[in-house]
Amino acid sequence: MRVTITARHTDVSDDLRRRARELVGRLARVAPRPEDAQVIFGDDHDVAVVELRLHVARGDVLVGRAEASDHRSALDRAAARVRRQLDKSPAKRTGTVRRRARARDGGGK
Repeated sequence: MRVTITARHTDVSDDLRRRARELVGRLARVAPRPEDAQVIFGDDHDVAVVELRLHVARGDVLVGRAEASDHRSALDRAAARVRRQLDKSPAKRTGTVRRRARARDGGGK
């Protein structure tokens, strides 16, 4: 999966870039067929802003945007918002229902 990290009107340390890739990697393990992700760091009137976009199957885009006093906190909040969207996704619910039905019916084909 391709991860693009962009910094607008601010500088982002290598440590923070590594943290962003790590969080996106965790989200990708949960997402249905992730294609790519973008993490955009910005500064808006002395407020750290992070937007995380995760492109998944069927052209769906999950977006988490957060503001905080520093970029690391904003990144964690944005990742939590995307994670919440993944937890609520219909694809995940349908898959769970299908697995339970197969297990109940004997797991046959």
